[in-house]
Amino acid sequence: MALMITDECINCDVCEPECPNEAIYLGPQIYEINPDKCTECVGHFDEPQCVQVCPVACIPVNPQRVENRETLMQKYLRLQADAAH
Repeated sequence: MALMITDECINCDVCEPECPNEAIYLGPQIYEINPDKCTECVGHFDEPQCVQVCPVACIPVNPQRVENRETLMQKYLRLQADAAH
């Protein structure tokens, strides 16, 4: 499952530096998450770090990007391989 940021985001800037995959970026109005880079921190941490630090709880699972832990781990491994090149 990739995460998403809802319009309750207050642009507090705490989530972006916590993302180990650099999936979070400032969009036109609020922070956004690139679902192709989001592994819910699988491979890095036990819990999604952005969710842990978000003061307004505006980072739910994206219902259109439901992925199981194995799929997230495969995405993590692919991202690591891409970063090595």
